[in-house]
Amino acid sequence: MSTIALFGATGTIGGRILREALSRGHEVTAVVRDPVKLTTEHTRLTVTKGDVLDPTTVAAAAKGKDVVVSAVGGGSGNGPGHIATIRPAAESLVGGLRTLGPQAPRLIAVGGAGSLRKPDGGRVWDAPGLPAFLLQIMHAHGEALDFYRTVQDVRWTNISPAATIEPGERTGSYRTALEELVVDDQGESRISVEDFAVAVVDEIEKPQHVGERFAVGY
Repeated sequence: MSTIALFGATGTIGGRILREALSRGHEVTAVVRDPVKLTTEHTRLTVTKGDVLDPTTVAAAAKGKDVVVSAVGGGSGNGPGHIATIRPAAESLVGGLRTLGPQAPRLIAVGGAGSLRKPDGGRVWDAPGLPAFLLQIMHAHGEALDFYRTVQDVRWTNISPAATIEPGERTGSYRTALEELVVDDQGESRISVEDFAVAVVDEIEKPQHVGERFAVGY
């Protein structure tokens, strides 16, 4: 059993991570700006008010925990405000954890698929016809990943989903890659939010990618 501080628990991805972690016996502290929005109740869930953009909040939530998980900027329905927080949130998370020194927990952050390499060698965000809003999200996640790669004193992991991630079935199955987009035999790249959450909690339980990004898909 791990103790987890979770940012973004009211979002599409964060909510699934919360449920997956609780179902597997972990203790979760959900750090949210508006606790009223989180309606989940569980004996191993604590809800506290806080802002991921405040390093002091991050440090307070992370102290004594095994892992900090950030699902900020993930899921659907994000507005421009969410885009603007992706890179600053990464900086705040690392800044807060740094204040805890060697006792700081690991950081697992949900990333984006845009910077992954496709089978043809190009990046996902290079595909023609992508909406400007989607490109902004992709590049914001790319900037956050660039920042994480400069960090040497915090144990971080960045997890990128498939090109298509949406609510669906929890199968418990998925495949991983490092810098490549995970595609199936038909060339499609997809993952359910539920199975993406499985991959996140698997990484919590059995760390395989400390100090690197990895991708998840079917």
